[in-house]
Parts: sequence; structure tokens; C-alpha cells
Amino acid sequence: MAKLVGNAIFGQSGGPTSVINASAAGVITEALKMDCIPKVFGAANGIRGILEEKFYDMTQEDPKELELLKTTPSSALGSVRYKLADPDKDPTDYNRLLEVFKKYDIRYFFYNGGNDSMDTCNKVSKFMQKAGYECRVMGVPKTIDNDLYATDHCPGYASAAKYVATSTMEVFLDARVYDTPMVCVLEVMGRNAGWLTAATAIAAYKGQGPDLIYLPEIVFDMDKFVADCKKVYEKNNGKLIVAVSEGIKDKDGKYISEYGSDLAKEKDSFGHAQLGGTAQVLANVLKKELKCKARAIEFSLLQRCAAHWASAADVEEAFTAGQKAVQYAVEGVTDHMVAYKRGEKNGQYVCEYVLVNLSEVANTEKKIPREWINADGTGLTQDYIDYVLPLIQGESKPPIEDGVPRFAKLKKVFATK
Repeated sequence: MAKLVGNAIFGQSGGPTSVINASAAGVITEALKMDCIPKVFGAANGIRGILEEKFYDMTQEDPKELELLKTTPSSALGSVRYKLADPDKDPTDYNRLLEVFKKYDIRYFFYNGGNDSMDTCNKVSKFMQKAGYECRVMGVPKTIDNDLYATDHCPGYASAAKYVATSTMEVFLDARVYDTPMVCVLEVMGRNAGWLTAATAIAAYKGQGPDLIYLPEIVFDMDKFVADCKKVYEKNNGKLIVAVSEGIKDKDGKYISEYGSDLAKEKDSFGHAQLGGTAQVLANVLKKELKCKARAIEFSLLQRCAAHWASAADVEEAFTAGQKAVQYAVEGVTDHMVAYKRGEKNGQYVCEYVLVNLSEVANTEKKIPREWINADGTGLTQDYIDYVLPLIQGESKPPIEDGVPRFAKLKKVFATK
């Protein structure tokens, strides 16, 4: 097959991770090597940047800064949460994309993101084919939620899991220093899938983790939760650590975080309303039921931007996934996402790179297998530990300058036509 000659554009979408820029580095540096790709563009804020004709000329960047992207967190080009409409109902955005692609001779489109981003890839790919415009579209996976279908794991998950596990161990040690009762409720990201909260089980595996873990895969029952906590609290002489996913729901499908609006009707001794997220709601419940101090700890953005404690395996896999996307596209592949397949060599874990059709990935969530959650729904089995440990191996740290990390500093020169 003759090589398709034309420019390439790369965009980032959805929530950032500590390794999404590693994939960016893989795509950009590999594309710059290809003689069939004269120019490489970086979309400012994902698909919106293309629609608004705002993207950067990556050929203007210092190669050393592009290399530093491997250890720089967040989305260097800017991210976006923008859902394209059904092209059959409203083709406005698609016609605009086609106009921009033609104007800048864009023949390669690489999009880095999670479920919704793969949906965007799928829609753009199908539209371009229908319009008769040859453009190779490739999805590059990303999400700390680890919920993309058809890939063993997702870039960004291992590093976030490593951070969550480590931070949980540190909280465990801190919460045990006093001889008085102490209850901690840890809130971890994960609206519909509990992969990231499950990482607290690594800390438990090391003997310094939560006593109870609650995931969105299991319907949450407040009465059972209180009973579970009372049992552990009494057994541990007033010590209790609980880990919960932000997206746990009750049998009626109501998020536990929504209970905060009910608690807001109650006032403390100072007349203050009790508001908060999932952890705060549950901490308030335990404070009332156990009559002790209960602290809510929300990991929030820290769990997805902690590049200083990233998994070396995660960084290298993310970078390679970006490289593979370009290589496959140049070879003639389109309408696919690069996925991970778990392999083994000499008894050791290895990551293999495979292709998955975008239509299989778009808007499909992968949840933790029920058999990896204990029968009581309050912890993880050894199957999960065996799954996750190989992914968090090695430390990838940014270079240090004046005692702090030296992250990439891109020029971000806008492309002109």
C-alpha cells in the first residue's frame, strides 16, 4: 500500500493523567520522523481547537521539551469535554472538521482520551469515510478510571493506583499515632467503575490499608455500612479506615454524595449545615453513629496528576501506545484504537499492543469483575492484587531543578495557513 502523504493532528480530551503527555510525546515524536507527514499539529483543547482552527505547529518545539513531556503531568495541549452530535441529525461540526482538514491537508488524526473520546474518534472516522475524504483516524487510550473496553488496562491507571495505594499507606500510619479513637473515610475517583478505589487494596495487602472498601459495582446499603463499621470499630479499639468510590449508589440509584443535601437540613452545635461529598457524607454519618471524631479525606486531583510518583511501566507503555498509533496509521490502519494485551515472557509480565475497532470501544465501560470483589462487597480478592501489581512497578520521576520538578515548557506556536 502506498503511503498516504499529508499532515497529522493530535488532540487530548477528558480528564488529565500523569502520563497522558507521555502518549503525546510518543505520537508527536514518532510523527515527526515520518517522511509522509510534513507537519504535525497539536490541537488546543482537543476537538474544540480543531473546530475553532486553533492548533500548534509542533515542528517549532524544542525536541528536549518534547522529551520532557514523558514526565510532565496533565494535558500539555489543553483538554476538553465536548461531545459531538449525531452526524445524521446535526452535521455542522463534522462539516467544519472536514473544512479544516482539507485546508491544512490533515490526513492523520490521533485523539487521546477515554470512552467519550473514542466515541469522538469513531464519529469523525465514519464521517470522513462517508464524505470520501481519506484520513486515518486512530484512538490513543487514556483514563485513570481504567474502564475502557477491550484493553487489559489503560494508560494513567497504574500511576494513579500507585499514588492512591501509597497515600493510603501514609494515611494509615498517620491515623494510628494517637491512643484515642480515629475514623477516616477516604474518597477516591470512580463514578461508575471502582478500579481506582480498588487500588487502596494494595495498601491493605501490605497491612497498612483500609478495613473496608466500597465500590460502585456493588449497591450501597447505608444500614449495612454502619453495621460493618461498628463491627470493625469495636474490634480495632476505635480505629477504622474506610475507602469509598465517589460514585457509590443506593438501591434506588441515588448517589450517596446526594445524601449531603438531606444532611444539610441538620445543623451542628454551632448551627452549621453538614455539607460535603461522598466521604464527608459518610464521615458525618459515622461521627453521629460512633460518637467519635471522623475525618473525610478526598484525594481529588492529586490522584491523577502525581507525576512525581508515576509507575515507570505506565509511562513507557503510554509513550509506546502513542508511537504505535502513528506506526499503524502510516501502515494503512484507520478507525482503530491501540489497546493493551497482557502477556508473559520468562514468567514476567509484558505488555503487548493490539488494535481494537473504535466502534467496540466507544461509550462502553469495563467494570471490576464481581469475582474480584469479596463476597461481603467490602474488599478485593487476590485476583485483583495479581492483576495490578505488575502495572505499578518502577518509578518514573521528572528531572529536578532547584529542588522541584522540571516539567515541559512548550512554545505553543499557533499554526497558520
